[in-house]
Amino acid sequence: METFAENLRRAYSEVPERPAITLLQAGAPDLQLSYKDLIQEAAGYAHALDEMGVRPGEVVILIFNHGLDLVFSFIGAALHGAVPSIMPFLTEKLSPERYRDSLSALFEISEPTAVVTYPAFDAEVHKAIAKADLSEFALPKVMKSDQVSLNNEIDWCSLAGLQRSINDLVLLQHSSGTTGLQKGVALSHRALFNQIENYAQALQLDADDVVVSWLPLYHDMGLIAGFIMPLLTRMPLVLLSPFDWVRAPYQLMQAISKNKGTLCWLPNFAYNFCAQKIRERDLQGVSLSSWRAVINCSEPMHWKSHELFLEKFSPFGLNPQAMATCYAMAENVFAVTQGGMGEPVVEDIIDRQVYLNHQEAVPVNPYSEERETLKMLSAGRPIANSRLNVLDDGGEELPDRHIGEIALQSDCMLTGYYKRPDLTEIAFLDGWYLTGDMGYIADGELYITGRKKDLIIVGGKNIYPQDIERLAGEVDGVHPGRVAAFGVFNDRTGTEDVVVVAEVEELAVQEPAFTSNEPERTLEEIETEIRRRVTQGSDIALRHVYLVGSNWLVKTSSGKVARSANREKYLEEVGY
Repeated sequence: METFAENLRRAYSEVPERPAITLLQAGAPDLQLSYKDLIQEAAGYAHALDEMGVRPGEVVILIFNHGLDLVFSFIGAALHGAVPSIMPFLTEKLSPERYRDSLSALFEISEPTAVVTYPAFDAEVHKAIAKADLSEFALPKVMKSDQVSLNNEIDWCSLAGLQRSINDLVLLQHSSGTTGLQKGVALSHRALFNQIENYAQALQLDADDVVVSWLPLYHDMGLIAGFIMPLLTRMPLVLLSPFDWVRAPYQLMQAISKNKGTLCWLPNFAYNFCAQKIRERDLQGVSLSSWRAVINCSEPMHWKSHELFLEKFSPFGLNPQAMATCYAMAENVFAVTQGGMGEPVVEDIIDRQVYLNHQEAVPVNPYSEERETLKMLSAGRPIANSRLNVLDDGGEELPDRHIGEIALQSDCMLTGYYKRPDLTEIAFLDGWYLTGDMGYIADGELYITGRKKDLIIVGGKNIYPQDIERLAGEVDGVHPGRVAAFGVFNDRTGTEDVVVVAEVEELAVQEPAFTSNEPERTLEEIETEIRRRVTQGSDIALRHVYLVGSNWLVKTSSGKVARSANREKYLEEVGY
């Protein structure tokens, strides 16, 4: 087995002119980089880190926008044998103070030797360093991108990354969150290459595959599936900026058509977003017939999102068989399961009330009118060399179709949480990694139901916030994917009350609009309908609904709605 640097040296020797990355740039021509271009530019960062005194095995934090600097610095750090770790860049959507707190916490825990960023961001980094509780010996050096000499001739003998062992750390991934980024997932070269080999089998990769991605590289889905895996397996990669995608999501479809893209990973909200925001006029001449797998991953998956996506893009050549699913986590490098490759994603129709009240997934006839049903979308089967188990609260194995915590064993597992032996110890039970995700297994297929820490307990009953959010999100006027449900303890009743916070569409108004045959719903009507849907579709009587405007909800760095942070924001604003 080779290391990251050895793989790149082989690419430089065997396929130097092969296209590695095509970077799509807003307002500028596409930029295509061969393996030779990519590695020569990255070597400049490797040499600069060496001159700064960074040693192999030491952590280097990278803070760049999506683009060439981020790509070159990451590969350069790996060539030098350092351990790169990407931090999200500060944008207008993030609170500078909250961001600085996150960066300071990251410095305190990982104690990086160096931080690499733009010259203009130097002051912000130093503010975070000053705020961190670090000894003078642990203060990271700051290297600015304008200090790096690019387009270097490569002196392979000087690249320390070639002396690294397969058991050494290759990178740190950080669990997504709104503050702290406290869990650095330490991954070895061995785990990385085992993941790539195992996942390549599940994806049935071949020489014609082309990955198209807009995903941020600070998240495991973007970093591994949308960057490292294509790079190390010699698959052409087309990269869009996540900011460009948000502003103009049709660019993804145009890029797939132009580059004959075959593989793409999307979080569930992106299915709704693309279907609703992309206009047919922007799809003129677009063909999606090359797309063999559009893979739903990183957040709870909904069959309605797949239907909406297919309805929108089937006329442009999207094959229904291309719809796929995946369960993944940074602690396993990336993929744990894969579904929908070569066959339709499995759907499971279960009894809604038994599921909500007894935590069992009892299959029912989908056409039954006597029982309320719930359609679950499978996340697929475990990839090679991975095993799954479902455990009860006591750590005992549960039978099929019983909901519990998902536990994992594989040859891709994290070495540990970096400099957090306390977290590493409690994450494992008898050799099984406890994922914190809840779900069940049926006929070998994995179904995800939610996060253990997000459970709401009402009168002794477990309530899954995803189920409440799904019901509330079905109401007209509610922004798709912008709902948060959480529990707030009620001193009077001695149990938790369920609160739903929902962002409403901009067209929602206080009074009915009589300018059309279909008047927009008032806020009061939306609120009433959310209560009705949730009360009828679950085992709780929902009383607390809080409607907010666009961009109110706090999200994690990976784009997921952060329930705990939104609970705090709600309590501060409402004074519950």
